[in-house]
Amino acid sequence: MLRILFPYIFILLLVSGCGENSATTIETVDPLPSWQGDSRDALIEFVESVTNEGGANYVPPADRIATFDNDGTLWAEQPVYFQLIFAFDRVKQLADQHPEWQGDSLMSAAIRGDVKTVSGFGMGGLLKIVAASHAGMTTTEFEGIVTEWIETARHPVSGRKYTEMVYQPMLELLAYLRANDFKTFIVSGGGIEFMRPWAEAVYGIPPEQVMGSSIKVEWEESGDSFVLRRLPELNFIDDKEGKPVGIHYFIGKRPLAAFGNSDGDLQMLQWTDGREGPSFQMYIHHTDAEREWAYDRDSHIGGLDKGLDIAAEKGWVVVDMKNDWKTIYPPASE
Repeated sequence: MLRILFPYIFILLLVSGCGENSATTIETVDPLPSWQGDSRDALIEFVESVTNEGGANYVPPADRIATFDNDGTLWAEQPVYFQLIFAFDRVKQLADQHPEWQGDSLMSAAIRGDVKTVSGFGMGGLLKIVAASHAGMTTTEFEGIVTEWIETARHPVSGRKYTEMVYQPMLELLAYLRANDFKTFIVSGGGIEFMRPWAEAVYGIPPEQVMGSSIKVEWEESGDSFVLRRLPELNFIDDKEGKPVGIHYFIGKRPLAAFGNSDGDLQMLQWTDGREGPSFQMYIHHTDAEREWAYDRDSHIGGLDKGLDIAAEKGWVVVDMKNDWKTIYPPASE
């Protein structure tokens, strides 16, 4: 037990003398202070089980792979996916360079931030907005654009930075797993190059462990300089059945644990559930309408319908956000 919780243990040696007068006090710190209830107990029990050398469920560190969805699992996703807000902001910035957009019902809706109208255009409309807002620049230029936006933009409801709309309990979970030799990956339907510039600073997950949807890039030479330029063409959608496909391509192992919040994560959890030996699957169920949002089966954002039923059948852990999390977000900056 002490070995498992070692990163969370403070050892205070209070020495008042020598020999018989010596005293040692050990204080154990809770590794998941924002968690409570059955979901917390299930996490602790699983980690202890797979890290107990000699135990029946022991898993070597090399196979301790944990995959996390991002939107709705590591940070909020309401009232609309944050990357779409980023795309709208980009379209507004570029609007003066494209007067023809005013006569385009889709693009003019994006300039206004009219989510309902944009949604009516379906996936084709979203891809057009992504092409207009995410392509044409080099990968280095795009990284700079994302970095500036994530440092300055504010959530339309809370007024917080988007990086402060992350879930404190999940930050604790990421740290707890890494302290027990898990390798943590993001596997998200969001854009891979949208997440990579800030994921390590916020989640402790380095760029090479971030997977997401992507557009194509091409090698470009200009004199003695070489760049990768982003193209207005889809490369890979890392959602639903695309998630286990991406995991296979880029990780090469089935996860030991998988965490999601929507039907878009279902195949990732099923893929993890099918591994030989122990595994862990967890859904974050958004049940807290006061501190966050309450939504599941009928939501157009982060809908959780089929996944709820399968989780009940399979015995996967479903976090009741309202009751299982003592707090939602970390403290906001000034």
